[in-house]
Amino acid sequence: MNSLLKNLGLIIFLCGVICLCIYFFGVSSNSLLVASLVLEFVGILAYIIINKRLD
Repeated sequence: MNSLLKNLGLIIFLCGVICLCIYFFGVSSNSLLVASLVLEFVGILAYIIINKRLD
């Protein structure tokens, strides 16, 4: 369970990257850009905070 929790930030970050890929290859919507920005920012923060607390 700890390994999944340690990688939660990376999973969130990858969801943001997937949103960017959808924007680039398909639907051109500003909401996808905002969602990817938020997901990537939250993913990076979650990765840093969770790994500092677990280690």
